[in-house]
Amino acid sequence: MNKIYRMAACIMAGVVLAGAYQYRTQKLQEGLAERILRFHVIANSNTKEDQALKLKVRDEIGAFLKEKLSDAKNLAECEETVNANLEEIELCADAVIAKEGYDYTVNAMVHTTDFPKKTYGSYTFPKGEYRALNVVIGDGSGENWWCVMYPNLCFSGSVYEVIDENAKEELRSALSEEEYAEIMAEGNIKVKFKYLDALLNLFQ
Repeated sequence: MNKIYRMAACIMAGVVLAGAYQYRTQKLQEGLAERILRFHVIANSNTKEDQALKLKVRDEIGAFLKEKLSDAKNLAECEETVNANLEEIELCADAVIAKEGYDYTVNAMVHTTDFPKKTYGSYTFPKGEYRALNVVIGDGSGENWWCVMYPNLCFSGSVYEVIDENAKEELRSALSEEEYAEIMAEGNIKVKFKYLDALLNLFQ
């Protein structure tokens, strides 16, 4: 009977801890959503050619926005600049698409988008709704590419997947210490083990 009670208590504790973890992750996501703007490029399809075109469009828009956003001091200024240049962003994409021999349409807009959990460099961003510059190529049926536009993790170097120290400091300064620690991929693992340890300690 004690074994049954212990098992029931373990299950109950697991449910409570899982709920607490989910709540903590949700609050983290809501806090992040108020402080960052994401850059999201969606390919026409998943063919090799369309995926390669997606990255060329990304590069052209990135080169254009790097200069435009160099003086943006906060999230509001960043989003204002992007919204003011949506037509030019579409023209950048159109030029690349035409050069590559395609006639896909392009739609660029800033709006709230539902993202799954994503890891970018050393950082893991929880799933949820975030403001983003969305660039949709053609049917928008292909896999997407994304980064964080503000604070600037997108355009600091020539290799998008490598985040330099200046970009990391920009992100750190925009977030609270707790938020910054929790989006670190390694920190996320530590949080999971923290809850596991708490559960095990109940039965020692």
